Amino acid sequence: MSARGGIDLGGTKIQAVVVNGRGTVIGDARHQTPANGGPPAVTAEMAAALGEAAAAAGVETSSLVSVGVGSPGVIDAAAGTVASARNLNDWIEPFPLAAELSKAVGGAPVSLGNDVSVATDAEFKLGAGKPYKSVLGVFWGTGVGGGIVLNGKPWNGRGAAAEIGHIVVKKDGARCPCGREGCLEAYAGRGSMEAKARREAEQGRKTDLFKIMEKKGRTRLTSGVWAKAIDDGDELAIELVDRAISYLGAGIGSAVNLLDPEAVVIGGGLGVRFGQPYVERIRQAMMPHVFADERPPEVLLAALGDLGGATGAALLRPERPKPARRSVGDGARSRARR
Repeated sequence: MSARGGIDLGGTKIQAVVVNGRGTVIGDARHQTPANGGPPAVTAEMAAALGEAAAAAGVETSSLVSVGVGSPGVIDAAAGTVASARNLNDWIEPFPLAAELSKAVGGAPVSLGNDVSVATDAEFKLGAGKPYKSVLGVFWGTGVGGGIVLNGKPWNGRGAAAEIGHIVVKKDGARCPCGREGCLEAYAGRGSMEAKARREAEQGRKTDLFKIMEKKGRTRLTSGVWAKAIDDGDELAIELVDRAISYLGAGIGSAVNLLDPEAVVIGGGLGVRFGQPYVERIRQAMMPHVFADERPPEVLLAALGDLGGATGAALLRPERPKPARRSVGDGARSRARR
């Protein structure tokens, strides 16, 4: 059985899947991302989630052909490390995630990719992006991530392409978790929205966001908490989500003007939770900023839902080591030593 594992590592959740040879999910599991303990604790929880998904699929993790991980931060796929994953606890320095996770799951080879790039690739190959050759993926969750497919091929630049969350939407604006000012993520990322909600609550603003969080047994304002607060008519929640949508429109519109893609796919924890009505609101917020407004791109909800990122990760293939190159003189020197 050519089963493969995939893990979507997010700021609040770890989604694991096992897929068969056709890319169909045959087992899945979701765990909360540890808020303490740094990379080792996160790695252990990833292994536990994958083990649960494998059990649901009726396989052992050690029998998986490969395991792919879609991770935030700076990914060095060849070295198998992740650094500067700022939406995760104490994850700044490079950590050998591929090697450590491989050990924890019984030796299956592990490959790494950017979380949003692999999710966009999955939507392009299997989901909402299938009819198109050029796609911009926008994943609205703890942060705001992007992925690009141009002429049928992923575009990663030099390794940091598609960081739509760090498009500047307001000069000298709010401080972003990345340390810079005015980034889209500073207004629309769930982490930044939570920080803003806490400041407002501390200053006496009425909101039930944190009561809902506690009632749901959460330690952070997850997508479900925001959705419940909005359903209940919480004014602060509505205000902050409205603000996020306005800035998403500006950021996506700017990216569309640069890339001119055929389609924009909206995913991520908040994007999937809020669904099609909010995708339409994002499209409406985008349109005033689109230069070629007579032929705008399609704006679509991610078809693979919460499993898209993990499914895309499962499509990753392990890095093959490149054979060492020998210069012309190597053989002569070798013979001379003999």
